Amino acid sequence: MSLFEHNEFDQHEQIVFCHDKETGLKAIIAIHDTTLGPSLGGTRMWNYSSSAEALTDVLRLSKGMTYKSALAGLPLGGGKAVIIGDAKTMKTPELLRAYGRFVNSLSGRYITAEDVNIRTTDIAHIAEETSYVAGTAEKAGDPSPHTALGTYLGLKAAAKHKFGSDNLNGLKIAIQGLGSVGYDFAKHCHAEGAQLFVTDINEEACQRAATELNATVVGLDEIYGLDVDVYSPCALGATINDDTIAQLKAKVIAGSANNQLATPAHDKIVMDKGILYTPDYVINAGGVIHVCSEATNMSLAETEQRVRSIYDTLDQIFTRSAAEQRPTGEIADELAREIIAKAKTAR
Repeated sequence: MSLFEHNEFDQHEQIVFCHDKETGLKAIIAIHDTTLGPSLGGTRMWNYSSSAEALTDVLRLSKGMTYKSALAGLPLGGGKAVIIGDAKTMKTPELLRAYGRFVNSLSGRYITAEDVNIRTTDIAHIAEETSYVAGTAEKAGDPSPHTALGTYLGLKAAAKHKFGSDNLNGLKIAIQGLGSVGYDFAKHCHAEGAQLFVTDINEEACQRAATELNATVVGLDEIYGLDVDVYSPCALGATINDDTIAQLKAKVIAGSANNQLATPAHDKIVMDKGILYTPDYVINAGGVIHVCSEATNMSLAETEQRVRSIYDTLDQIFTRSAAEQRPTGEIADELAREIIAKAKTAR
């Protein structure tokens, strides 16, 4: 199948396949749209089962970054990158520097930052070969706290529309994934009096949540069918699919993971089941807002204000979705495309 006929190809501007024999680097950089500015998006390292799976992921993620930056009001386009391989055994300074040289070859069309299995220390190695990085330890630093804050505020907006109040006190929340973002998000919810149910492949993180946040630890597959108010996917994507939707009892889906829907069709399926879905690239925009502060010299006060505006953006999406009886993801996509179209006309 040609790239141009790929199901997730969405008029992407540029796809770069990267290979370095000496380090074993295999990576894909996808630049979706640069209408609003240079593409910015994190690099993730994952042990994909095939290069085809990695391509699908990077195409979907880069498109999401375009829409994410548009709805966050940022002067950035959308891009993303994936490094194929086991981060525990393959990630080396040499591999990261080789990847940095590929990023540098794009001359600023793509700016990279942290994502799954790539930390600020890794960005430092990439930065040895290119200046087109954001989220460095010396400047903006780890974007996770702002991603978690935006996710928490987005959940409050969803709770307001579904339950009549944005107060999370007493709500039962099932959190899938306790990484940097997921754990900080859990802390916000716990502080407001929510009852937490958590799961993660990292048992140590689960036990920490049980001790510090009085969370109930459940099995990896058990998380979907719990009798809770909110399901919060905070790990990898595609956890909202035919199998899991049939199990869900939650009335709200609100989490920090990217590409939460297995397919765009699941947007309407979720709505028809009476579940309020919080579009992932809107609710988790705190991270890109954070790294944008480094890429564009945005002040800390403006960064914080933009993260808090995630609540208002989602409030607008939920209101329009209810009025028009259309899925929330469809509404969000439409709003983002309108912003980009206006920019193209003005340009």
